Amino acid sequence: MSQADPELLLEELGGWDWDLCRRELPAVLPRLLSMYQESEDWNEHIRVLRILTEMFLPHISLADLEQTFFSKVLPKTLQLFDNLMCELSTEAKGLTSQNTELRNTVRNLLQTLVQLLETLTSCVRYVSTLQECVPLESIRTLPASVFYVIKSTFTHCKDSESVYCGQLHLISDLLQAMFKETYSLQKQLMELLDTISMGSASTEDNITDMVSVIHTVLEICSVISNMDHALHANTWKFIIKQSLKHHSLLQCHLKHSDILSGLCNDTLFSFHSCLQLAEQMKMSEIQEGTDLRLFQKTVKLCRFFANSLVHYTKEFLSFFSDSCSQLHQLFLQIYSKFPPSLYAPEISEVHRDEISRVFLVALDPLINQLLPFSPFMEQVLSEKLGLPPEQQLPQCLILITIMDKLSSQPEEVQTLWNTGKSLSLFSALFFSFQQCSGELSLPVCLPEVISTGQLTAPITLYHYVCVHLCSFIASTLPSHFPQLEYALLDAVLGPSMITSLLAMDSWCFLARYGTAELCAHHVAVIAHLIKSWPSDCYEVSALGVLLRRMLFLMAPDHQVEFAHKFVPEEVENLAVWQHISLKALNPDLRKQVACQLCVAGLTQCKQWLNSRHALGELRCVNTALSVLLAACSFAYDALEAELQTSVLGVLGQFWTFLQAKQVSDEPYLQQTLCLLLHLLEFFIQALDAQLITQRQVVPQLSCVFASLLADQTWLIHQHALEAFTHFAEETSHEDVIPQCLNSEETKNKVVSFLAKTRQVEETTEARTERMKQERITCSAQLMKMGGELESTGEPLAKRACHSPSEEQYKSAIGTMEGAVEAVKLLLQKGSPPAWLAMKLEALHAAIAILRDSVR
Repeated sequence: MSQADPELLLEELGGWDWDLCRRELPAVLPRLLSMYQESEDWNEHIRVLRILTEMFLPHISLADLEQTFFSKVLPKTLQLFDNLMCELSTEAKGLTSQNTELRNTVRNLLQTLVQLLETLTSCVRYVSTLQECVPLESIRTLPASVFYVIKSTFTHCKDSESVYCGQLHLISDLLQAMFKETYSLQKQLMELLDTISMGSASTEDNITDMVSVIHTVLEICSVISNMDHALHANTWKFIIKQSLKHHSLLQCHLKHSDILSGLCNDTLFSFHSCLQLAEQMKMSEIQEGTDLRLFQKTVKLCRFFANSLVHYTKEFLSFFSDSCSQLHQLFLQIYSKFPPSLYAPEISEVHRDEISRVFLVALDPLINQLLPFSPFMEQVLSEKLGLPPEQQLPQCLILITIMDKLSSQPEEVQTLWNTGKSLSLFSALFFSFQQCSGELSLPVCLPEVISTGQLTAPITLYHYVCVHLCSFIASTLPSHFPQLEYALLDAVLGPSMITSLLAMDSWCFLARYGTAELCAHHVAVIAHLIKSWPSDCYEVSALGVLLRRMLFLMAPDHQVEFAHKFVPEEVENLAVWQHISLKALNPDLRKQVACQLCVAGLTQCKQWLNSRHALGELRCVNTALSVLLAACSFAYDALEAELQTSVLGVLGQFWTFLQAKQVSDEPYLQQTLCLLLHLLEFFIQALDAQLITQRQVVPQLSCVFASLLADQTWLIHQHALEAFTHFAEETSHEDVIPQCLNSEETKNKVVSFLAKTRQVEETTEARTERMKQERITCSAQLMKMGGELESTGEPLAKRACHSPSEEQYKSAIGTMEGAVEAVKLLLQKGSPPAWLAMKLEALHAAIAILRDSVR
């Protein structure tokens, strides 16, 4: 054997057999290692590494591998690898098809890298054959070194378009070979690490090494996320498997937030890829071929990530206290881009169902696992979420999903959500529902099983929320009723009419589903609230509607008790009875109450008519007229003739008192006039003709109708059309009808309404965009009304002034961006008004001032 010349030594080694290598190992290995360390020639380096790996590595015992081989060989290998990558990146910048010499140089460098990867793969493959369980301390240097090479190589492949300056076609074969060899190397190493044994007595170094391996592989995941589905999934599978396998040893050392963040980000990336593919197929009207196969693979990848999240969260949930916002955002972002969201891309029903069936179903158990976790509850029910418009419906759907699942949870979990720290689940749902004005107006529809064994049918968002909320109320523990009652009352009294209606529907369900005593108790509470508030508060109107509905649900004996508790003859109780439909009472009680209300109402009216007619006392008069109207509406035939005559006499006195100028100036008199007109429906046949002419109704009708029909408020305009139609069909004063139609525009609108002609159809896209903009306006108005409601109560103690949160800034900026999009949409539809340019200039200056203030 040559003792001096390295080249002669290498040539001589080429003829050695297995046994000779084993016998000469102690003498030759140090020399080869020395040559390897000192070599500066890449080809010789690779040659020596191959000889070491193929001829001498198999003769080193497992116990000596780390100390004798890996710790000495791999550091120099990494140095060689870094030098090769650096040289390759430098040379690749000038690569062109004309420069043959440079092209050959780059190809040689790539070929050398492929050989290095092949050698490392052989090395890892050999170690995998040694025994079933390889101690980590025997190969400590190997995983970190190889994963470093893998990460750098994949990064090079990912950035190849920019690295090779658009000349990929010159070296694509070698790049592909390098990618495949790296893929194979990673696969071999992950299989080896699957056999690693780490007992409970593992050293701190072993734990540190395994944690480092998992974190490095996590970095690789971020590199390969959009390169290869199978590679990406297998890499994540390794992270999850090793984390769970060594759970007890690693749980306090892993970067759980980074792993969770990676899983959430890759889940969202895959989900968005699914939507993009589905949208492309919808637009191209092609439902098969390559795009479909890729879509199906991507949906399965989404399912894999969902399952991985479920498994990882189950084992390490206690470490996610600071990551709950990310989990919450995961659901919000998924639901915001999926039907029925207004912000979802347009995809076919088939693709929507496949995403739902394969991916969303797999993700669903994650919520079950998060329900007992207090930090997640605090995140979801926080009052300071500051969600953008596109995430309001998703928040509502998340809360509904949680409600659906809570009934099967232990009592302590139900208590956690139903009592809450800042908001209860009930209050959070009503608040979230209130923000969904666009979806409620459109309305969007969701699938729902109407009856057992039937297919799902689309129902409106309102219907969907109401059904699920009532189902949840039915399962609510009695100990949580205080939170439920508070949320119901708060929503009934809130500024949003449709949210108030939802609360009323839910409350009526509770009245029917609960005991008769509970219903009676709630009716009494509502009645006391009405008595304690001024009658002109809009809150009293809402409570009145609820009281009217609830009385129909009371047991007959409880209705009698109610009439005894709130005696109709007592003036202070008229404020309650004015809201009640006497139709809810049994005939005998109805007749009794109607008579008592008439007596009390007449007494109140006569007192005012016989006094100085103070306008400030009209509120009580209007209450009295309201109860008279209630009595006449539902028990007119039951009233004695004497009472009817008394009512008619009082009405006549009011008509002689009213003056047009006063009515137009005083809101309370306007209400009085409306009540008198309603009452006249019952007494018009008996009314003195001279009294009718004294009011000069007919000459004024044309002016009234003309004004109302020209009103730009759609609600007033619609009611005006309905009223005018009814008048035109029933009146004998036909000469008044043409006078009401004093413009061609009004005439055309009335003709279209009578002919039931539909207006120009609004496209789905245009209506959706309009709903988005109306949502911004509605949210701003609700916030303003909420502030006004707070300011009308008792003075609050001064609170410490806190800096606005980042969420508040995001919400405000989102509103500005929405307004800009609205203006863009208007500009596309037609020419702008002359003042718009000046207004935009002023806004531009205001934004510039804002920008300067944050520098």
